[in-house]
Amino acid sequence: MGPMTHADAALVLFSGGQDSTVCLAWALARYARVETVGFDYGQRHAVELQARQAVRARLAAEFPQWAGRLGPDHMLEIRGFGAIGGTAMTEERAFEISEKGLPNSYVPGRNLVFLTYAAALADRRGIPALVGGMCETDYSGYPDCRREAIDAMERALNLGMAQDFRIETPLMRLTKAETWALAKQLGGEALVALVVEDSHTCYRGERGELHAWGHGCGTCPACELRAKGWDEWAAGGRPELAA
Repeated sequence: MGPMTHADAALVLFSGGQDSTVCLAWALARYARVETVGFDYGQRHAVELQARQAVRARLAAEFPQWAGRLGPDHMLEIRGFGAIGGTAMTEERAFEISEKGLPNSYVPGRNLVFLTYAAALADRRGIPALVGGMCETDYSGYPDCRREAIDAMERALNLGMAQDFRIETPLMRLTKAETWALAKQLGGEALVALVVEDSHTCYRGERGELHAWGHGCGTCPACELRAKGWDEWAAGGRPELAA
């Protein structure tokens, strides 16, 4: 017999970035209990690991309807995995396109590894839903962000662990502009401000300048995507996500 399952619980893969912050809010709006898991894989923008705690604390303080639902945070150290890839995410290298046609910020199999660790944790915590910020609509081209890959991983985890996990990807079909709109829909301007001020997405780990869309260098692939989405959303009048 395994641990008791909490049917109305979710485990959010939470990096501290824009996408995972919106996913955390999405889960808090839907599940009675939400836990978070982060991964230290030697990323050069390790400041995101500090942003995680700032985001969690502010969510609990400013959204009392969610505070009671926010459960423990788990941090897993997997630096051995990060050292394998030799990418611009873990080494001081310029961001460019590799010979495979993929950004060299791509860490091979990162989301698959994250989901395996998260599922093992969820198995022990009795949590049936995993929530991740993977997106294939407006993204950097990482193959393990595609829903087809996530579906295959969901099947493999359920077969290999004799479980019935659901992997939820609420941003999968959204553009970055629509992700900003979803943040407003979930928590109004207060959540938008939280995402801008406290989350961290910049691959270079820069926290100095606060742009309209958040902290960051403004030139790495993550900043460019985030800024482009903000500009498109702002140009449309900053609406909520259409039903």
